[in-house]
Amino acid sequence: MRKVQLTETVLRDANQSLMATRLPYKDYEGILADMDKAGYYSIECWGGATFDSCLRYLGEDPWERLRNLRKNLPNSKLQMLLRGQNLLGYKHYHDDVVEKFIELSIKNGIDIIRIFDALNDFRNLETALSATMKYATPNTIASGCISYTQSPVHTVDKYIEMCRELKRMGFQTICLKDMAGTMSPYEAEHLIKGIKDAVGDIPLILHTHCTTGMAYMTITKAIESGIDIIDTATSCFSGGTSQPATETMFYAFQQYGIDCGLDEEKINKINDFFKPVKQKYIDNGQLNPKSLATDSQALVYKVPGGMLSNMIANLTDMKAMDKFDAALAEIPNVRKDLGYPPLVTPLSQMVGNQAVTNVLVGERYKNISKEVKNYIKGEYGTAPAPISEELKAKVLGDNAPVDCRIEDQKRTGEDFEAAKDALGSLARSEEDIMSYICYPDQTMKFLKARKEKEENEAVYTIEEI
Repeated sequence: MRKVQLTETVLRDANQSLMATRLPYKDYEGILADMDKAGYYSIECWGGATFDSCLRYLGEDPWERLRNLRKNLPNSKLQMLLRGQNLLGYKHYHDDVVEKFIELSIKNGIDIIRIFDALNDFRNLETALSATMKYATPNTIASGCISYTQSPVHTVDKYIEMCRELKRMGFQTICLKDMAGTMSPYEAEHLIKGIKDAVGDIPLILHTHCTTGMAYMTITKAIESGIDIIDTATSCFSGGTSQPATETMFYAFQQYGIDCGLDEEKINKINDFFKPVKQKYIDNGQLNPKSLATDSQALVYKVPGGMLSNMIANLTDMKAMDKFDAALAEIPNVRKDLGYPPLVTPLSQMVGNQAVTNVLVGERYKNISKEVKNYIKGEYGTAPAPISEELKAKVLGDNAPVDCRIEDQKRTGEDFEAAKDALGSLARSEEDIMSYICYPDQTMKFLKARKEKEENEAVYTIEEI
């Protein structure tokens, strides 16, 4: 019997796509024991925007969350998404920072590190891959990831060649990351068959979203074409800008005679647990119904789920949701000007924010973000296609863009020393220091709040005695 395995995304990408990663650990701790016995290939539970969200919005230590997940999911492979040289932030970090982050991730419980670069510039995967292999346990898997998109310069042949390169680099699995859900069944068939012919028996993974309504058709064709693993979300957190439903695919697999290894009773119990959780966030407005809808226009805009939910949240906060359609229409124009980057973090935020700025200001590129300027300077890697000459001239003047991997010159240790000095006694661990390096303002605020809470609890205890 053929086997296709499933990665469950509700603890990371499903809630990131639907409600901007606002799901706290306490809301799902009670179901982890059942998730551990459900039979998933892996549980995606960390990385992506979870790190930022824990510190910025939820008042959680992301490392403590990971340790708790490891404790309560002892039999499961825990998976994270890593942005290559960006780690979980929005800029490139020095090689020594990347190495230490991966060492700590594995030490605290991560098994599978899915590593991608927003531009598919594989120079930005090398350090993360070598660190994963250096600190690997018997359960560690380095998964190379391609950011899938369509444009005049993104072709099937190009993607097949990328997969050959990932295999040559030493990745143990390969993931096609269709973050906007724009891969069609036709494209899936030709791409997956071509990749399978090129890379042999390396497990191939498909990650897609339901944003455009294409996902179930695409996954069906992917299964017929030889895919090994697919990403799904428990059904009440599926659809819209999230992934296809775990239970739905389980039932479809039964008809196909495919073994996916899932326990039917467990996956239905898991979904029943999350139904009231989802309803709570619909009721309080954090899960916007727009994120649950199908939008075929995303086939034009190429907008991934997390980017869409963040745009909605930001425009709502600015009381500018009347500009949503205009901002959405501006995204393809900005993307073309920037050389057709795939819209995945951090490029998705950069392109999306620039499109929103262009619309709100009423003049294109009157204000250009620091991140977009750095991108044009070459600090994120090589753009897939030429950047607009007019835009380059506006940002660079007479200067040439950088033509090297920025981190080649940056193994200094300065980040660690600066973080230690800044945190002083607030830092109790290497993990605290690493959090500060990635998100200094949010971490400083979190650690001060942690200290104040503990001091207040100590005073309260003494008074009780």
